[in-house]
Amino acid sequence: MTDTRPDTPLMPQSSRNLPDFKKSVKLKYVKLGYHYLITHGMYLFLSPLVVLIFAQLSTFSLQDIYDLWEHLQYNLVSVILCSALLVFLSTLYFMTRPRPVYLVNFSCYKPEESHKCTKRIFMDHSRMAGSFSDENLEFQRKILERSGLGDSTYLPEAVLNIPPNPSMKEARKEAAAVMFGAIDELFAKTFVKPKDIGILIVNCSLFNPTPSLSAMIVNQYKLRGNIKSYNLGGMGCSAGLISIDLAKDLLQAHPNSYALIISMENITLNWYFGNDRSKLVSNCLFRMGGAAILLSNKSCDKRRSKYRLVTTVRTNKAADDKCFSCVTQEEDANGKIGVTLSKDLMAVAGDALKTNITTLGPLVLPTSEQLLFFTTLVGKKLFKMKIKPYIPDFKLAFEHFCIHAGGRAVLDELEKNLQLSSWHMEPSRMTLYRFGNTSSSSLWYELAYTEAKGRIKKGDRMWQIAFGSGFKCNSAVWKALKTINVAKEKSPWMDEIDQFPVDVPRVSAI
Repeated sequence: MTDTRPDTPLMPQSSRNLPDFKKSVKLKYVKLGYHYLITHGMYLFLSPLVVLIFAQLSTFSLQDIYDLWEHLQYNLVSVILCSALLVFLSTLYFMTRPRPVYLVNFSCYKPEESHKCTKRIFMDHSRMAGSFSDENLEFQRKILERSGLGDSTYLPEAVLNIPPNPSMKEARKEAAAVMFGAIDELFAKTFVKPKDIGILIVNCSLFNPTPSLSAMIVNQYKLRGNIKSYNLGGMGCSAGLISIDLAKDLLQAHPNSYALIISMENITLNWYFGNDRSKLVSNCLFRMGGAAILLSNKSCDKRRSKYRLVTTVRTNKAADDKCFSCVTQEEDANGKIGVTLSKDLMAVAGDALKTNITTLGPLVLPTSEQLLFFTTLVGKKLFKMKIKPYIPDFKLAFEHFCIHAGGRAVLDELEKNLQLSSWHMEPSRMTLYRFGNTSSSSLWYELAYTEAKGRIKKGDRMWQIAFGSGFKCNSAVWKALKTINVAKEKSPWMDEIDQFPVDVPRVSAI
C-alpha cells in the first residue's frame, strides 16, 4: 500500500539529437550540489574549526589540566558569577520559549450510505425541486460535469428529500451527525476523556444557531465548566487553519492542556433554490463533511502524537473592497439567500496566495532558495535587469501538500503556479472527487488520504493551505513525529484506498 513518487527518466528521442541541456542530468546534479552546499554551509565552515580545536585540546597534558584547575580555584568569584549567569540565561530560555504544539490525532466524518449523491441524483433532485429554470438546470449540469467531483459525495437528508425540507431542526440534525460522529471517533482513537478537554474551538461559516455549535458539544459530552470555548462563524473555507492558529496561541497561555477543534460546514440551510448563476456554483461543489482535531502542549504526549505544529501564517485582504466582496452571502432579486462567487475570485485568490507565501517562504525555505529569490529580486529591482522573478521551489521545503479542495480550477492554478507534480496534487484532487468541497475540513480528508497511502514518514513536512471569504489565505506547516503505520489507521479512506488514484476526465458526462 506504500506509495512511491513517480520518477520518469530523461530519455532522448533520438541518439542523433542534441541533448536538452536544461534537463541535463549533470545540470540536475549541479543544482542539487548547490542546494546541499548552501543548506549545509554552516556545518562545512565550522567543521575545520572544530577539528582544529580538538587537535589543540589533544595536546594538553595532565599537568596542563591541573594548572588550569588551580587557576580557577583562585578565581572563585568569577566562577560563581559565570555559573549564576549561565543558570539565569538557561532558566530564562526555558521559561520564555514557545510551548511545542502536538497534533495527537484527528478524524474525518464519513456520512452514511443513505446520504450518498451521484451526479445523476443531483440533477434529478434539482429538476424535481421545481425552482430552477431549464437554462439554469443545464448550467448546473455543465458545472457538475467539469467540477472534478465523482459519484460518491454526500448531501444531508433535508436536501435529498423530495421535496427538500430545509429547516432549523434539520440543520441541527446535520450538525449533530457531523460533529458528534467525528468527535466520537477521535475520542476512541486517542483515549482522551471529555473532561480532559480544556479548549474547544468550532468553526462553521454559514450556520450559527443559538445555543451555539460549541454549546451543543459541551452539552453532548458534558465538558467541564471552566472550558475555554469559541465559535467561529462567517470566516469561510480557511477557518479551519484560523482555528489551528487560535488554538496554538491559547495553548501557549494554558500549560498541560488539550484543545479540541471541529471544522465543518452546514449544507441544509445554505442550499440555494434561486436562479442567480453566481450563486448556483456553490450547490454544485459543496458537500457534507467535517473533521475533529486534538492538539496538546503536554510533553508526555509527544511520543504518541502524529505531528508537531511548526508555524502558521495568516493573510487577510479584507481591507481591499474587491477582495472583501468576492465571496458574499446575500439575497437574489427574489429574496432567496445564497453565496455569490465573483468572477474576480481566482485573481483575488492568487494575490492572497502571493502575499501568504512571501511571508511563509523565509520561515520554511532552505537558504539556497532564499538566496536565488533575493538575487533575482535585486537584479530586477535594483539593476533593472529583464529577468523573470524566481519562483521558489517549495518542494524543497515540503514533502506533502494539502491544498483546499475548493474546485478543479483552484487546484489547476495552484499546481501550475507552485510547479507541483500530479503526485503532490493527488490528495487534493482525490478528496474533491470522493467527498467534494467539504469547506474547512477538506484539508483533513487530504491528510487522511496521504496517511492511508502510507506516504507519511518520520521527519516529513507538510503544508496545509486554504482560502476563504473575506478574502483570506492561511497556511499551517506540520512535521511528522513518526512514520504512520497504515495497518493501525482508521479513516474514511481505509476501506477503499486501493481504488485510488482514479483518472478524473476534464468532462464527465452525466
